[in-house]
Amino acid sequence: MARMVVIYQTPKNVEAFDRHYFEIHVPLAKKIPGLRKYEVSDGPIATPIGTSNVHRIGTLHFDDLAAIEKAFASAEGQAAGADRRLFAPDDSGVQMFLFDDRDV
Repeated sequence: MARMVVIYQTPKNVEAFDRHYFEIHVPLAKKIPGLRKYEVSDGPIATPIGTSNVHRIGTLHFDDLAAIEKAFASAEGQAAGADRRLFAPDDSGVQMFLFDDRDV
């Protein structure tokens, strides 16, 4: 299994961000070919030492890294990527991590 984890810092307008994220972005992303599961954080995001400046974390599950690459080369993946730049245009407020995982 492989995952794409997207971490969004707290935006200036939380309500507008969440409205766009859940009403437009999530439905677009759920059309990406090869997507097995889409999870989002729910509620405040803390660290072991207290609060953080992170507002939302999205985790997308795929079969492997090749599936992620293929997914985001598709028209649906391109549309979701373009949409992300609409509601989170400043790349400094977004972190993305792609990785394979394994049970240990």
